Amino acid sequence: MNRSLFGMLLGGFAAVLWTLSASPDLSREAAPPPSPKAEPPPSGALFADDFASGNLGGWRVDATDYWTIRRGMLRCDLPDRKQVHSLIRAGDSTWKDYALDFDVCGIRGVDKGAVVRMRGQIGLGLDLRGPGYNDLLLNVRELPVGRVSLTNGNGMWHHVRVEVRGDRCRVMVNDSDPLERRIPGKVPTSGGIALAAYTGGVGESTVYYDNVVVTALP
Repeated sequence: MNRSLFGMLLGGFAAVLWTLSASPDLSREAAPPPSPKAEPPPSGALFADDFASGNLGGWRVDATDYWTIRRGMLRCDLPDRKQVHSLIRAGDSTWKDYALDFDVCGIRGVDKGAVVRMRGQIGLGLDLRGPGYNDLLLNVRELPVGRVSLTNGNGMWHHVRVEVRGDRCRVMVNDSDPLERRIPGKVPTSGGIALAAYTGGVGESTVYYDNVVVTALP
């Protein structure tokens, strides 16, 4: 093989390597299945958003680079580092007894969920953990309140309903049996909601949300 041909082959091989290293993470850009059809919010709903408007009016984002609306769904994509988390919030301190409904689809990573009765940095957190864990956690900050095994794969939508009434919390995912626990006294008796994303120990998170509705409970 002459030197010029060898040089051409070597250069082509280097170009392929550069292209592969510069290519975006295709799994990060994977689109979820179409989200469930939005139902009209009930009369008197405290809050509702199906993200069809294309803007995040009514929400407060702690990192605008992470949260976007894509194809009429709320998307959060976090940097590939361990223990990165982000919240997007709605509501106010006057919400007390209410139900939060939402649809969620994880694309990359494990953790996805929400916070209820959130005031400042404190609230009751729900963590729906996917592949490798397949469970549902309730926690206050990092202190566990309850756990139940619950299969929930990535790449598919799951419906979550969280009810907080008095000092009790009830969580249902799809058609699972509910997880019911007493709400610790350190959780505020009223407060808004937040949707969450967290890279955890796996160091990645891309998640979609849709059809968020908050209704008052008697």
